[in-house]
Amino acid sequence: MSMLSTFIKPMHREGYRFVAIFAAVTLLLFWIAEPLGWIGVGLTVWCYYFFRDPDRVTPVREGLIVSPADGIVQMIAKFAPPEELGLGSEPMTRVAVFMNVFNCHVNRTPIAGRVEKIAYRPGKFLNASLDKASVDNERNGLAIRMEDGRAIAVVQIAGLVARRIVCEVAEGQALQTGERFGMIRFGSRLDVYLPEGVAPLVAVGQSTVAGETVLADLASTETARLGATR
Repeated sequence: MSMLSTFIKPMHREGYRFVAIFAAVTLLLFWIAEPLGWIGVGLTVWCYYFFRDPDRVTPVREGLIVSPADGIVQMIAKFAPPEELGLGSEPMTRVAVFMNVFNCHVNRTPIAGRVEKIAYRPGKFLNASLDKASVDNERNGLAIRMEDGRAIAVVQIAGLVARRIVCEVAEGQALQTGERFGMIRFGSRLDVYLPEGVAPLVAVGQSTVAGETVLADLASTETARLGATR
């Protein structure tokens, strides 16, 4: 890997117009006053950085469920999946990953399967770190049916600053583990609902990398892991 490729990453197509707008405003700021222009340069670089879309190395062993987002595991608890996904009312273990405005916001498929249902629901724009955000906020959920017949859900949740959820796949589409499926603009959260009997292999407070960090293993008999800050 070259030094240049360490810092220069591909950009998601959602970002092109935003970077262009930031750059145009930066030129205007330079015309008004040079110090303001340099502030614009910093914001333009941040905008590019927000929309970066680097390749990831996804573990390919069957049964591994990977994180759909870069961020921090904010909470792990049992909740019923969103009713609009049609997965029933029984509680499932939910792993919530919170993304701040500095994380990469491209979302990736937790596990290989076929998209059984996609359901968008409008809502509020509360702070995504709040537990009630999973109920009250704007969201877009995917129910993914695996080869063994079990299903998981992954839900994109808009946050306080987020104002657009992007989903780039369709119902009936087959997805591979770690495949890109969308993004959320400007800070938000991803919830993953694990199948019955599957314990999470991450702990609250742990950092995750989309498409790489293993959240759970369908073949594992290990109990839920605990974590300690050290």
